[in-house]
Amino acid sequence: MVDIVWLIPALPLAGFLLIVVFGRKLGEPRAGYFATAMVGAAFLVTVGVFIDLVSMPSEQRRHVTTLFSWVPVGSLQVDLAFLVDPLSITMCLFVTGIGTLIHLYAVGYMRGDPRFSKFFLYLNLFAFSMLMLVLGENLLVTFLGWEGVGTCSYFLIAFWHERESAATAGKKAFVTNRVGDWGVMIAMFLAFEAVGTISYGGINAAAESGALGQATATAIAVMLFIGAIGKSAQLPLYLWLPDAMEGPTPVSALIHAATMVTAGVFLMTRVNPVIHAASAWVPTLIAVVGCATALFAATIAVAQNDIKRVLAYSTVSQLGYMFLAVGSGAYVAAIFHMVTHAFFKALLFLGSGSVIHGMHHEQDMRRMGALRKLMPITAFTFIIGWLAIAGVPPFAGFWSKDEILLFAFAKSPVLYVLGLVTAILTAYYMTRQVIMVFYGQARWHDHAGEHGAHGDFKPHESPATMVVPLVVLAGLSIFGGALQLPFSSDLHFLEKWLEPVVEFGEADIGGTWANDNKYLLLVVAVVCAAVGIAASVMVYAKKRAKAIEPAILEQAWYYDKTVSAFMGGPGRKAFDAVAWFDRTVVDGAVNQVGKLVRASAGEVRKVQSGYVRQYAAAIGVGVVLLLVWFVVIRGIV
Repeated sequence: MVDIVWLIPALPLAGFLLIVVFGRKLGEPRAGYFATAMVGAAFLVTVGVFIDLVSMPSEQRRHVTTLFSWVPVGSLQVDLAFLVDPLSITMCLFVTGIGTLIHLYAVGYMRGDPRFSKFFLYLNLFAFSMLMLVLGENLLVTFLGWEGVGTCSYFLIAFWHERESAATAGKKAFVTNRVGDWGVMIAMFLAFEAVGTISYGGINAAAESGALGQATATAIAVMLFIGAIGKSAQLPLYLWLPDAMEGPTPVSALIHAATMVTAGVFLMTRVNPVIHAASAWVPTLIAVVGCATALFAATIAVAQNDIKRVLAYSTVSQLGYMFLAVGSGAYVAAIFHMVTHAFFKALLFLGSGSVIHGMHHEQDMRRMGALRKLMPITAFTFIIGWLAIAGVPPFAGFWSKDEILLFAFAKSPVLYVLGLVTAILTAYYMTRQVIMVFYGQARWHDHAGEHGAHGDFKPHESPATMVVPLVVLAGLSIFGGALQLPFSSDLHFLEKWLEPVVEFGEADIGGTWANDNKYLLLVVAVVCAAVGIAASVMVYAKKRAKAIEPAILEQAWYYDKTVSAFMGGPGRKAFDAVAWFDRTVVDGAVNQVGKLVRASAGEVRKVQSGYVRQYAAAIGVGVVLLLVWFVVIRGIV
């Protein structure tokens, strides 16, 4: 099965190409089911490859499948090759598995859209790009997928481009990600200059052996981290992700749960030996940025009223947790949380889409309430997702978040405390969301006429194509934590699976106070989740305390507006000045040199008249001048 790994990205690519040609003939819903089947088939192939790898000894679970030589230029030899190992197959499993569920969900959600087949065309292309990213054997193949998901995110976020907000959000995502892409390109240049290859195997081997100097390793790690900041929406480049909510809800689930935003965490884990070989301040920087992003986004989420925007800032916050894990040397915990987050965040986004669908495209939570009786399946599954992200045991999110906090404590108690505060805020704002949407009084009666229902508007449950994925994801959100339980090393299934990939960079916290008292820290995490939930219930359900939702949090600390004001004011003037300098000085100098050469050549050309007598006269003058030189000036007789 390892030898046919190329089928995993090839199937979504085939789906994309066939929908390009036959999409209109397929129409609705066949185009959607066909796209779903192609990603589902990729999932089945991935399962086969996974079973094949599991049957091998751990030291043999690394295979390179080369399709062809892509860039044979001098000493730069880059193959279009796939790296099959526990990390890439783990990524492929949840990208294709959850991607299949999202595709199926989209068949119901996008019903009646005039560009139905085009939407699934983009979804299949997105899946292909993400699979290329995670399967790449070298940085260039990964970068191909990296750019592909960036381009597809633009198409999908701006899918309803008739709305100016959607078109603007798509452009913001595209431009912001280009900043991070610069970092990845510089890292590739540095790696090739230092090691002579951009293959992960060569780069990591050089880092492990010490052949890669600390300064170079530091530069490569920092540049790749800049790329990860852009793709995985960390401070200061997070601002594209909340606006990505302008796309259809399946896009939000695909981008925010299982695919694009996890790319940065994947890349950091893939090059963990380089981070380990870099200066000590590099992992500290990664941890600090991750912790700051997690806390920053959590404070914003407590004051948002758009059901999808709460989840968007929640994604930014959870990604911050993953980078906190990476910076703490907890690569297994980072991947563990990535997987569980894919389960419960996809569930929450698809659940929010079900609510929006049942509410006739209403997204303001202040106009919802008491929906649990009218949308029982959506409510039940959404509540499971809430318990998972809030850190309530035994749901999946509790185990992965607790492991991150354990390593964070071992690295720095300050980071641990800030992580706990973030956990409390997460439990608080997610409980707030559940109460506002599914409990309390029904507030949608007052806005019935706004939906064109003439007063008889009533929310309704979503069709089977939408609720079946919710039920599956709810099950994964309950039992997903079984991948890595803390009670015994025999239960560390994910750690043993990923060990060949992360053993060099993984931090050893054995014998530390944190590891010796991990059950105490586990109890503290449970108490913090309970505090957050209880506080939210007191405020929003019992009404015994006033909600604290200041405008500064509702406006995301005015960070986005400040950046927009700068880019539209001084930033635009600065860019205009650079463009003027390039046009006037740089291009002007080049153009003037060209004009001078042309003018000089025009004058010299006049000497070439074509008359033999003029040429003979010129030769005679030349002979006389030579005689004068040798006889008179040089004194040669």
